[in-house]
Amino acid sequence: MNPPNILLITTDAETQRLLEEALPPSATIRKATTIPDGFLLWQRTTPSLVVGDGRPHTLAPLLEYARQATPFCPVLAIGERHSVKEAVEIMRAGASDYLTKPVALDDLRTAISRLIKDPPPPPLSTRSHDPFGRIISISPQVNLMKQLAGEVAATDATVLITGESGTGKELFAQAIHAASPRAQGPLIALNCAGIPENLLEAELFGYQQGAFTDAKHTKPGRFQLAEGGTLFLDEIGEMSATAQAKLLRVLEDHTIDPLGATRSRTVDLRIVAATNEDLLAQIKSGRFRLDLYYRLNVYQLRIPPLRERVEDIEPILMLFLERTRQEHGSRIRSIDPDALALLQRHDWPGNVRELHNVVEWLTITCKQPVIHVEHLPQSVRTTPPATPPDSQAPPSLLAFGLSFQEIEKRMLEEALQKTSGNVSEASRLLKMTRNTLRYRMAKHHIE
Repeated sequence: MNPPNILLITTDAETQRLLEEALPPSATIRKATTIPDGFLLWQRTTPSLVVGDGRPHTLAPLLEYARQATPFCPVLAIGERHSVKEAVEIMRAGASDYLTKPVALDDLRTAISRLIKDPPPPPLSTRSHDPFGRIISISPQVNLMKQLAGEVAATDATVLITGESGTGKELFAQAIHAASPRAQGPLIALNCAGIPENLLEAELFGYQQGAFTDAKHTKPGRFQLAEGGTLFLDEIGEMSATAQAKLLRVLEDHTIDPLGATRSRTVDLRIVAATNEDLLAQIKSGRFRLDLYYRLNVYQLRIPPLRERVEDIEPILMLFLERTRQEHGSRIRSIDPDALALLQRHDWPGNVRELHNVVEWLTITCKQPVIHVEHLPQSVRTTPPATPPDSQAPPSLLAFGLSFQEIEKRMLEEALQKTSGNVSEASRLLKMTRNTLRYRMAKHHIE
């Protein structure tokens, strides 16, 4: 048996000391103090066991990554306190074993010996297809969105996915369909912005032969093609007023009228819509119907932009690099910390799509195994100059010594305190949806 190769992710010196004492002298211990650093070591080596300590929300990204790792690696979780509820949460999240502090040396030795000698099989979500496995993230915001998407996937509710261009809205739509009872049916996608207005109605509803001059054959529309499955309407904010009115009828009574048809047709499908537009602003300007918005917004998922989840940049980058190695034989293996810090400071207006383009550019220009600052494109290396202060502007909140993140966190905590932790009442007090409030609570680690 090869000497064990252990990856330890902790800031606790006592945990490290116990681990060193529990392992044989031939064992190799690699230590990381943060989850991202741990992922980087994980990718560079092949650990036989990962040991991590912390609360459930701290360990969740680690366990999510373990489920996606190839080959599967067991994870020994060490909790901060003895709590049955906490232990259940961590084990359900995919931990192979669980110990609580203070850790007894004999218990640690027994757990390590068992996991290394006879590692458990991968979790079911790894052995079978995980619909959300393609959405790589260690951020609490995105992982919360994946959890909420998984919950709504089990229903037949209409879903509205919002977020900037390039954040992965289509990936979420695909995962919702794959995790739903309609997974055996078709997933039909239509980009409403990519179809001219005069053709959009025919694409959606189809037409009968002879319905208009060029209708030489009967053509089923996207609604009919999605029968028994899911219709994904991307860029829904670009839909014309006429098409909006007809879509509203489909949502209300599940019937369609193909062009030239003499009878309505009933359709059985689920609709998932997505937009990077502010639909409420479009409603105020008269470009989008209020009644359609309420029909679409049964369940909303907001996918945060990449600049709000900079911890995701490294794992997504490494995933893209791995793909380029497999597809194009790229020699790049890792990224220098200074170059990574520069990527994390970038604003990413194109989000994950822009990051993918940067990786494509690097595979052509970078001839070394490690990405350094000088290898990055000029658009990433150039930091926009700070806007000079306006002497006539009102005093900034920064003058009080608080960042926006701190102000937002205090606002959430105050609202929850005033409502005795009632999320529904707090969301009404803050004038935001429950989903948005839960997302922001996860962002600031508020339980």
